[in-house]
Amino acid sequence: MTVNAEIKGQLAKLLATEDLIVEHRKVPTASFDVERRVLTLPLWNRASGTVYDLLVGHEVGHALFTPNENWIEKVNVPPQFVNVVEDVRVEKMMKKKYPGLAKTFFKGYKELSDDDFFSVKDEDLSKMNLADRVNLHCKIGNFVAIPFNNEELEILNIIENTQTFDEVLKAAEILYKYCKQKQQEETKTQLDNLKSQQSGADSQPASDFSDQQEGENDQEQPGETDSYGGTAKGEQSDSPMNGDHGGEDKEPEVKTDSNLNDKIESLTDKVSLNETVYLEIPKINTKTAVVENKEVHDYISKYFQDYADNLKNDLEERGHGHFFVSPYISADSQFAEFKHSAQKEVNYLVKEFECRKSADSYARSIVSRSGVLDTSKLHTYKFNEDLFKKVTSIPDGKNHGLIFILDWSGSMSDVLLDTCKQMYNLLWFCKKVNIPFEVYAFTNEWVHYNRSENNARIIPERAYEEKDNMVCVMPEFKLMNLFTSKTNAKDLNQQMKHIWRIALSFANRYTAICPTPDRLSLSGTPLNESIITLFSIIPEFKKQYKLQKVQCIILTDGEACGVTYHKRINRTSYYSNEVKEYLGQVSIRYGDTYLRDRKLGTTYSVSNGFTGMTEALLRNLRDKFEDVNFIGIRILEGRDFSNFISRYHSDCSQIDNLRQQWKKNRSVVIRNSSYHAYFGLSSSTLSNKVQFEVEEFATKSQIKNAFFKSLGAKKLNKKVLSEFMDLIA
Repeated sequence: MTVNAEIKGQLAKLLATEDLIVEHRKVPTASFDVERRVLTLPLWNRASGTVYDLLVGHEVGHALFTPNENWIEKVNVPPQFVNVVEDVRVEKMMKKKYPGLAKTFFKGYKELSDDDFFSVKDEDLSKMNLADRVNLHCKIGNFVAIPFNNEELEILNIIENTQTFDEVLKAAEILYKYCKQKQQEETKTQLDNLKSQQSGADSQPASDFSDQQEGENDQEQPGETDSYGGTAKGEQSDSPMNGDHGGEDKEPEVKTDSNLNDKIESLTDKVSLNETVYLEIPKINTKTAVVENKEVHDYISKYFQDYADNLKNDLEERGHGHFFVSPYISADSQFAEFKHSAQKEVNYLVKEFECRKSADSYARSIVSRSGVLDTSKLHTYKFNEDLFKKVTSIPDGKNHGLIFILDWSGSMSDVLLDTCKQMYNLLWFCKKVNIPFEVYAFTNEWVHYNRSENNARIIPERAYEEKDNMVCVMPEFKLMNLFTSKTNAKDLNQQMKHIWRIALSFANRYTAICPTPDRLSLSGTPLNESIITLFSIIPEFKKQYKLQKVQCIILTDGEACGVTYHKRINRTSYYSNEVKEYLGQVSIRYGDTYLRDRKLGTTYSVSNGFTGMTEALLRNLRDKFEDVNFIGIRILEGRDFSNFISRYHSDCSQIDNLRQQWKKNRSVVIRNSSYHAYFGLSSSTLSNKVQFEVEEFATKSQIKNAFFKSLGAKKLNKKVLSEFMDLIA
């Protein structure tokens, strides 16, 4: 069964009792950066769940209890010996801190023992040095019998009772000196045996020796030893006489520690795994990324005024100036008609909001005694102890606020007007109940037409400081602040007219009377960049209005454009062959990439190229701002519905039910996506034209059908609005 590395990362953080950063990388061994509090774990994809838990628990033990100090200055002991003793201490302390880990360590080491991870299956354990036997005893001693003499048991007792790292160093020094002494004694014994063998050979008669040597030369095979105890030709001796491999200069080794590390490295698939990338989002400067409301509408007003003046001057030059009619009369009259017809929906929203808010207030009401006798209950004093008047306290409602992100991409051209209608309903609702709001439209086109006085293009600056492994937000990206509650009713009405004219021109682009402003042309879909900017916008919005409850609504009709990330790249100069490092941009490799939030200590998998980054960013937003509801409104063509629910709805058993809802209502709500609620609305039913209209000589059947059609449209609109109110009230 495949082990979920990110879940094991959460286990590591829970064991460490802190939001340390856990990275799963293609590395041979685990490591812990004490300064940065980063625990790096290999991708042990071949390990079982139990062994993985054992390894994670062991490494967290080092993170918790092994100090970051240069101990080499204190004792002159090989690191292997210190590691063996420190392993004993940290595992003992982890079992004491988390008693449930004892079972995990027991089962994990049993599995490692069964798979011979220490390479002792064919070894004589009694001939191993004490460090190896201590290592085996403390890790797999429950499954393998390890022999010790009385002196060795005393050293083992010292090791098992270490409490501090200084005690570990002292115990490691004792262990090392004992192993060193035993190795020297063994070497001396081997040398004595070798000398005795050589002296015996020297005392042999010359004729016998010559005959023996002659016979041996006749039968000598590669790999066989000669009479001097040496190795075969071409091989190197392991005898104590060899200065490279024996003698007092050779340090004792802990072979079981090396064997275990080598086998653990084999748990990582070095061939198929790619390097894991951990990305972070930049802190966006909203003053750079956001185009202020006044700047947007000053530009639009000037554009419309210049267009009307040029059109009028052109007609006057041709002698038709008295026929001049403003090109915006038709659009403005349609806007006024829509505003009048939308009041029913707006009033419905207000009623639903007030009802839900009142019900919530009474649900949180508190009944308390006043301390004043209730004279109407005095006659019940014999059987009733509660004779005091009661007071019901109803807490004040929460301060609400709404943030809208509007898709200003090219694919929205046909549905932008209908989308604006739905949004206008919500804005008028906010105005009526005094809820602050901000409406932003994302675009890459605003800066393309930004020119200086000599018509030179102005290069935009980035809204953040570039760093390695940081998600890239292109400098062309901007959020246009189309509407804000800070404007008065008159200015807001005029601004709504501006956007209505533009949206109407997009909807009727082949028969449009007037063009749209250049800088408000439809662009790509920088949805991910918009979500990244929300990390800065939301806290500023909450602080400005002192809000307790914020709703963030994203209206779009498709997936986001892909994003890149900054990475340090080495490039060799073509002319000088000099290697220079620079900060470049690299495409995201999905499946091996994680979005990381250092402050929260969380990571989010970027699983696929279509929605992976968007979903990771939304999950991060939800964790960052737990008191904010994130609502998605997706404008769908009928042919896109199946793809929409299969991509965003995780429960396959409910898909058929959602299909029935869509068929019946032409709308659906997904509640298990990265949004708190993701509304799918049919683009064909977005229009607000639900008037009861029939021809003059209509039949009864036609009148009946028209009536039910208008009634059904109103019912659908109210159903969607009611579900929306459930979220924001």
